[in-house]
Amino acid sequence: MPLLYETHMHTPLCRHADGQPGEYAAVAQRRGLKGVIVTCHSPMPDNFSAHVRMRPEQFDEYLQLIADARREWRGRVEVLPGMESDYFPGMEGWLEKLHQRAPFHYILGSVHPQIKEYTARYFHGGWHEFHKGYYNQLALAAETGLFDCLSHPDIVKNQGSEFWNLDALMPHICRALDRIADTGVAMELNTSGLLKTVPEMNPAPAIIRAIRERGIPMTVGADAHEPSRVADHYEEALTLLQDCGFVNVSVFLDRRRRDIPITDALASLREC
Repeated sequence: MPLLYETHMHTPLCRHADGQPGEYAAVAQRRGLKGVIVTCHSPMPDNFSAHVRMRPEQFDEYLQLIADARREWRGRVEVLPGMESDYFPGMEGWLEKLHQRAPFHYILGSVHPQIKEYTARYFHGGWHEFHKGYYNQLALAAETGLFDCLSHPDIVKNQGSEFWNLDALMPHICRALDRIADTGVAMELNTSGLLKTVPEMNPAPAIIRAIRERGIPMTVGADAHEPSRVADHYEEALTLLQDCGFVNVSVFLDRRRRDIPITDALASLREC
């Protein structure tokens, strides 16, 4: 029986993804998924990182893309609206209003340290401090109450990767995770990390274990920017969660968390 969703996927409106939502739904059906939650990059004001997201005036077009695919796949694969929204201090009011404009099922909160606006504000020449600061931003994102889940929560390791020192960062990471645990926000295991400069899922196993110790729930998403990556490496990701002590994996529908036993989730998947 289908149980899982692709919980992190994009559309061409973000300017760096290919394929329409219906094409992603077709792969989801072959993989044994119950549905897809479309989570394209949120529009932002004042041309904020405009080259990697839809324009504000394209928001209705985004919703229409999802609605069209939902009608096309009704009764076969659920196609649901979501959003990957950038957390950046000062943008909270914009996001609060944006999230009220549609009946979203899932809101991912993302800190993208690779964008020029982030590096301009937070990189001061020292990579260790930059890496530390990212985790403070993640905690601040959780504390806004705007998001259901924090996406790819160690993606910063791909910036200044030769200076990435997880052992030295873990005390700071754990303090950030304590703050996140207090909010009830989930965290994502993002399989697209396997394709990045540091080729491992985001976050690393040591961070996953620290997340588990604090009772923070985890979702799984492929961060698919093309249909072929729907549910990519889900089996590996779910097994990794098990190895780190998790019994359940979470999904969000109507912005409410639902837990699925990992053993059932694994049994529900099919190879393409």
